[in-house]
Amino acid sequence: MWTVDAMPDLAGRTAVVTGANAGIGFPTALELARHGARVIVASRDQDKGRAAAARILDQAPGGHAEFERLDLADLGSVRAFADTMRSRLDGLDLLINNAGIGMIPRQTTADGFEMQLGTNHFGHFALTGLLMPLLLVRPGARVVTVASDAHKFGTLDFGDLELREGYGRMSAYGRSKLANLLFAFELQRRAGSRLLSVATHPGVTATNIMKLGPLTGVVNALLRVAVQPAEAGAVPSLYAATSPDIRGGEFVGPKLKEPAISAAARDEALARRLWTVSEELTGVEFRDLVPR
Repeated sequence: MWTVDAMPDLAGRTAVVTGANAGIGFPTALELARHGARVIVASRDQDKGRAAAARILDQAPGGHAEFERLDLADLGSVRAFADTMRSRLDGLDLLINNAGIGMIPRQTTADGFEMQLGTNHFGHFALTGLLMPLLLVRPGARVVTVASDAHKFGTLDFGDLELREGYGRMSAYGRSKLANLLFAFELQRRAGSRLLSVATHPGVTATNIMKLGPLTGVVNALLRVAVQPAEAGAVPSLYAATSPDIRGGEFVGPKLKEPAISAAARDEALARRLWTVSEELTGVEFRDLVPR
């Protein structure tokens, strides 16, 4: 069984991890730093993000971690983050699209998207497109997108992407995770041999992704007792990001096995339509990739 001890030396490589201040994002960033990577801790909360970078430096002596603010629910923030990365980096080896929000009451992003789809999919779609020039200059660059087994509960109705009718917390979350899978697979088809795009499912993990109002603290405390810790949930992402055995277009789950994938997630026509709609709504085009 693969473990983080099998990770290669990542010296000279640069990684961006979204949502790296908490949940599975923190151990993902920590292990990358421990193995020599320069890690950008991307988080919307400046205090928590800076604290996470400091914790990584404390737990990974000689490592390199730095904070940069990123709010995936605001395309202006996504563009500002990408501008900063392009001005500071000469290339990017790893992009871990990890941040997410789940099962919240209906809300909208700064750009008017339904919050779960807007944060989990549109924000990462735009971020990946804006960072694509940095990725393509690095041989073997990888994009790892954290999806979920919950994608099987999601459907995409392009006539009501805002979910003004019939909003459900779980179905909206599942829809955003379906979009993550469709994006990861379509990115690989468009990129060909120029990079690897891999999706992961961490398994049921103790994180703070669920926002349930007054019950949030109680539920998350119970989860920390009943399910696997964040360190275990990070393993699929770390394997996808670093293993020489990974192939583009894979979906890596707990115990590094492929989870069951819904027919919708394998629908290439649906993926192409989502891609086109995502470009139109975010204003971000993947100019460096040739459309199929």
